[in-house]
Amino acid sequence: MKSNRAYLRTEMRKGATAGAIALAVSAAFCAAGAIAADEAKQPNAKFESLDKNHDGVLTRDEVRNIRDFGRAFNEADANKDGKLDQDEFIKAQAIHDRILAGKYVSDSVLTAKVKAALLKEPALKSLDVSVETMRGEVLLSGFVTDETQKEKAMKVATSVNGVASVKDALVVR
Repeated sequence: MKSNRAYLRTEMRKGATAGAIALAVSAAFCAAGAIAADEAKQPNAKFESLDKNHDGVLTRDEVRNIRDFGRAFNEADANKDGKLDQDEFIKAQAIHDRILAGKYVSDSVLTAKVKAALLKEPALKSLDVSVETMRGEVLLSGFVTDETQKEKAMKVATSVNGVASVKDALVVR
């Protein structure tokens, strides 16, 4: 009987220890949630800097200096009031980032298309020509043997679908 009581006391202590650990872990999670909630309430520094009249919303006029932000603004404006609150602005930033990433991919694809077109041209030493693309604008640089090759490279690059313009930095040697 005595050993049963000792066993029960030991088990009760173990249970109390496990309960204390569970309570501590639970308190830690609650504290982490409270910290995250406090951080979510913190003002967005970019939002604050753009909100010129400090009315708590951003208008199209206040974000006009952000390149290519119009589409993101339209998509994030959930209530279609022509203004973005802080939550809508965060959504607009994410949309804007995706748009910019898409443009980068498009430029990479365009660069590959121009390089392929140059390689297909038999009269052109295209391995000596570098191609860079930014927002649909192609820059050709490198060396060609004569003016004819230079003109041919420009013509080929211009003919690729999606190229907005071509800048010439080719050198005849």
